[in-house]
Amino acid sequence: MKPERILILGPESTGKSTLASDLSTYYNEPWVPEYAREYLDQLGRNYEYDDLLEIAKGQVRLEDQLALEADKFLFCDTDLRVIHIWSEHRFGKTHPWVMEQIAKRDYSLILLTATDLPWEPDPLREYPELEMRQYFFEKYLNLAKASGFPFEVVYGSEKERLNQAIEYISTHINLK
Repeated sequence: MKPERILILGPESTGKSTLASDLSTYYNEPWVPEYAREYLDQLGRNYEYDDLLEIAKGQVRLEDQLALEADKFLFCDTDLRVIHIWSEHRFGKTHPWVMEQIAKRDYSLILLTATDLPWEPDPLREYPELEMRQYFFEKYLNLAKASGFPFEVVYGSEKERLNQAIEYISTHINLK
């Protein structure tokens, strides 16, 4: 049986990794970290357009590897929609391979993280301004709507987000 893939999507510093980890612990299932962090930490320079394709391929590879370890759920801390948004924002284009993969990959539910958490500085984060965080939230919201997958917005404290996510998972996913 293939695991139900739950995508956690949202702007920078909105608790995606925390929620993915919390859900992983709650359900005792694996979560896929954001491959871009590992890649960019080792890059030693500012990223360029071609780096985004390498990041995308690494994210897909990591997600598919961890899916083999999952039983019921796989919690994905980001997907290629993030690469698409950043690529368009920074370079005005997205590699066709990224768009093909977005069209091919399925998720049972998207949990979209709201911008109501305080910004946490991080060398890899670029836009601390609330208006930019909200700008990116709207971009992700539009992609979630266009995806055809069910989606829900989570907000509030870490505990509130976890409780909402558990509720949404039980509402949208019928495990037999």
